[in-house]
Amino acid sequence: MSSPIEQQTGSHTGVHVESPALLLTVFGGLMVLTFLTVWVSGLDLGRMNDVTALGIATLKAGLVIWYFMHVRHSTILTKLAILTATFFVVLLFGITLADYLTRGWLGVLGR
Repeated sequence: MSSPIEQQTGSHTGVHVESPALLLTVFGGLMVLTFLTVWVSGLDLGRMNDVTALGIATLKAGLVIWYFMHVRHSTILTKLAILTATFFVVLLFGITLADYLTRGWLGVLGR
């Protein structure tokens, strides 16, 4: 007797298996980005330290989501949900950054 999943989709269960070479390549990319993060943290980039660290972390998160969470084989609805969530995270970071960077423009009342 077949399982309920096999009854719904036939003999193909929808599981995608990545090649070990691809996964090791992605792992190597993650290690390179990790070492890049450590190296950049020792540099004095001024205000760009945080931006650089967040950029590298975004690249690493993208690799993990795309390959290790198998989003590249997912439906368009899953990709749309991830894109929407990413948009709102960027929007919230942007609003927070805009507030933080413009705090000194008006001065302090009472001085």
